[in-house]
Amino acid sequence: MVRLFVVFTLVIAAIVMLLMPAKAHAEDVDIVIDISEQTMYVETPFDYFEWNVSTGRKGYRTPTGVYQPYLLKKMHYSSKYDNAPMPHSIFFYGGYAIHATEAINKLGSPASHGCIRLHPKNARWLFRLVQEYGAENTTIYIQN
Repeated sequence: MVRLFVVFTLVIAAIVMLLMPAKAHAEDVDIVIDISEQTMYVETPFDYFEWNVSTGRKGYRTPTGVYQPYLLKKMHYSSKYDNAPMPHSIFFYGGYAIHATEAINKLGSPASHGCIRLHPKNARWLFRLVQEYGAENTTIYIQN
């Protein structure tokens, strides 16, 4: 009788675990950058955003692939490009980052040295999202 109770309890526990939503995906932030469209798509458990971006212009490239942020800096100045300001930087690969730009008239077309530029309001919002959810729960997908 005890054996039957143990088996029954294990079966019920397994069913409950299968029916519960997976927490690993409940806290994720997915950032997709489509270079050909010059568009960023951001998905959180509760929201969806679509923004124009600028990626690498002719002679410069934005790296493609799958990344996780490794450094967030509210204000960074480029050591490579004349101390250029890079507000709300989310670094994902070497010196490449997603960051704000004042050249908002160029959003929607390639204009950077390889970084992914956003409208300042959107960069600030994205920066806060990554802070809130955590870099470890954020994935950046960059495709042509």
